[in-house]
Amino acid sequence: MRIRATVAALSGALALSALTVPAAQAVDAPGARAAKAQLSPFLAKSPAKAMADDAQGDTEITNVTVNGGKDIVVGTSLKKTYTVSVTATDPAGIYDGYAFLWHGTDLKDGVDGAMTPGVDHGTCKTVNATTATCSVTLVADPKSTVYGNILAGRWRVFASAVGKDGDFVTKDTYKSSWVKRAARLTTNASPEPVAKGKTVTVTGALTRANWDTDTYAGYTQQPVQLQFRKTGASSYSTVKTVTSDSRGNLKTTVKASADGTWRYTFAGTSTTPSVTSTGDFLDVK
Repeated sequence: MRIRATVAALSGALALSALTVPAAQAVDAPGARAAKAQLSPFLAKSPAKAMADDAQGDTEITNVTVNGGKDIVVGTSLKKTYTVSVTATDPAGIYDGYAFLWHGTDLKDGVDGAMTPGVDHGTCKTVNATTATCSVTLVADPKSTVYGNILAGRWRVFASAVGKDGDFVTKDTYKSSWVKRAARLTTNASPEPVAKGKTVTVTGALTRANWDTDTYAGYTQQPVQLQFRKTGASSYSTVKTVTSDSRGNLKTTVKASADGTWRYTFAGTSTTPSVTSTGDFLDVK
């Protein structure tokens, strides 16, 4: 009974965290409304007296892994389903563990986005008598949970674990994870073929998902590297850096020296992942 009461209280804390969205924009946003609808049932289970950054006894969280340690990259239409795993230890063993991601300034009063599990218990795998790893599945959906560009970047990871003796620990920000707008990059080298020593124009475009409009748009004023791999070589070399224009377009010129493949590559930012275009082979006569 003690364990069930503890789990219910912690689940209620999740509900309150998603229901205390302060800003009018956040309250009206589809993602915030979806989070409320998903978590409302938790309120019926508990008065939610156990809030974030709380602990009782000797339960400890030792590790949290989000999406296998990779950024969560979301486009304009397809959902991204990923796993968050909580590893915890308690002398009595681990009964439950779960987590969710939230965006904002403060879990209690400043949440404007949340990605939460559809269940109130994690799926736990025993490591040994005192330790277990519990996992939950979350969904990043451009139609709801990542409903606008404002949500691109750093998200905080709430994590919680409950021991078999009813002890527990909750952390409103155990670590951070990055949710990014998917990017696309193209390359075209012309004319083709080209005489040796003549000018080659290399064009392309850097675009990224716009979660406000559900389309891809140019990523402007970004440094993009132009690279070349000579036929027979095993790797690319950077030739120059080109800055995308006001529409995300790229254009530069080089001298044709040998057969090989040209490509653009972008290192990424805090809101957009790295991306490399497909190479374009150029025949030099």
